Amino acid sequence: MDRATKKMVIIPVDHGVTIGPCEGLLDIGKTVDKVAEGGANAVLGHIGLSLHGHRGYGKDIGLILHLSSSTTLSLDPNTKVLTSSVEQAIKIGADAVSVHINIGAADESKMIKDLGSVSQKCIEWGMPLLAMMYPRGPNIKDSYDVGVVKHAVRIAAELGADIIKTNYTGSPETFKEVVDGAMGVPVVIAGGSKGEDIDTLKMVEGAILGGAAGVAMGRNSFQHKDPVNFIKAVCMIVHKGKNAEEAIKIMG
Repeated sequence: MDRATKKMVIIPVDHGVTIGPCEGLLDIGKTVDKVAEGGANAVLGHIGLSLHGHRGYGKDIGLILHLSSSTTLSLDPNTKVLTSSVEQAIKIGADAVSVHINIGAADESKMIKDLGSVSQKCIEWGMPLLAMMYPRGPNIKDSYDVGVVKHAVRIAAELGADIIKTNYTGSPETFKEVVDGAMGVPVVIAGGSKGEDIDTLKMVEGAILGGAAGVAMGRNSFQHKDPVNFIKAVCMIVHKGKNAEEAIKIMG
């Protein structure tokens, strides 16, 4: 989190476990350098990120160790299991940890239990916790509906998360409902599906207007043809209060 603005731009690079090697993450060290040059506050990934691609290639950038995993090859990709620990994050010098919870999934109860256990460990050790809260599964008709999004976010706040990542609900007005229900915990939005730059930047602008504390944006950033300037544009909206039309000018 930027100490002046109290907002953040996080770049998740945890996709290698979920979908395997992909464009933008084959050389993860170079990717970390690019997003750091763009001004991102932190990268987020599994233990392999700290072993093979973080703080070893030049620019410094915050590290969030992701503790939960699943793959698209699974019978139920929505079921996330813990594959790392708070103690391991402390040993490698991580700045925070994150867990992924799918509300409405078949194994929701197990994931909520894991969230509670990790939260207790984080409180014990003084480790910040980012909870990725997605309404996702057979009981969810619309993953962007404000009712289910704000319920998912409230669960994380009630169970001790320090930062919450979730879906953008489509407008500043509806997202304000999500933020208002988060008990004062900072809420950041997921990057969404890949699309036109201006549309993505307008989404970021809308989220900030709705009270979001920033973004956690993966493939829209590290798979961009010009990730450095794209992340700079995102940072202009998040940290400098620019609108999408002003921010996109930096990309030429």
